[in-house]
Amino acid sequence: MRPIEVVTQLLELAAALAAAPLFLGWINQCRAWLQNRSAPSIWLPYRGIAKLFHKDAVIAVRASALFRLAPYIVFGAMVLAAGIIPSMGTRLPFTRIADAIALVGLLATARVFMSLAAMDVGTAFGTLGARREMMVGFLAEPALLMIIFVASLISATTALPAITEHLATQTLGLYPSLAFTAVAFTMVLLAENARIPIDNPATHLELTMIHEALLLEYSARHLALMEWAAALKLFNYACIGFALFIPWGVSTGQEAPLALLASIPVLAAKLIVAGGALALIETVSAKLRVFRAPEFLATAFLFAVLGLLVHLLLGA
Repeated sequence: MRPIEVVTQLLELAAALAAAPLFLGWINQCRAWLQNRSAPSIWLPYRGIAKLFHKDAVIAVRASALFRLAPYIVFGAMVLAAGIIPSMGTRLPFTRIADAIALVGLLATARVFMSLAAMDVGTAFGTLGARREMMVGFLAEPALLMIIFVASLISATTALPAITEHLATQTLGLYPSLAFTAVAFTMVLLAENARIPIDNPATHLELTMIHEALLLEYSARHLALMEWAAALKLFNYACIGFALFIPWGVSTGQEAPLALLASIPVLAAKLIVAGGALALIETVSAKLRVFRAPEFLATAFLFAVLGLLVHLLLGA
């Protein structure tokens, strides 16, 4: 293991932990601007997390050890996922033991523990949110795996950094298969991160929310870890999209260490554009009914399958 690999890994983890709340704050600010509202501070997610860490936790009497451990497991899974995704460099030690399929498994692990913890206390809304969350995950994970499968066929590998390095070093060209999977990935990103049209992250209506219903019983440091993990999940999904569809600007193994520093502003620029695009999509979209979510995710899966068929039949 070379020092540059360790530096790349540590830099990516630090960037994910620090930039995830900032990315969420940027999206919220863009949404407010597009809706002609007074925009909240871009640092508001940091303040909320810091304030929660200084409060005393209130835990239900019937809560088991699973309820207490779930925030740490979910947060740890999101941090490990950030270590697998090549946001700034492709030479990552973590990827030698985990590929893109293991990455999907990490995301699924976090979802399972969140749902189990929501049902652990036995409240009606927690159980309702857990069921809805598992329904979304059950439909979104096959679409995400199909998206990664298309990219792995193009690159002949399931390692996400290797896929990124292969696509980044190719001559610039139009891949219709990646265009279809990019649409599918955008739909999966919205669904997996509780964004409009599947869920409204700003709502507090118990009968319509999904993600927020899972967190109703949490407080203080546990809620802070859950909120931070949700921001990390959104950041990770954005970086997965960059790795698959906009891989340029990432430092590869053959480049000098200065290229790693140059990748930092490139990542920042990608996040700025992606945050504005997500805010625009949410502004022009209306929230779907809960039982329309399967149709939305089935459409995402069909787009991914179309991308696979285009690649297999046309080689493009």
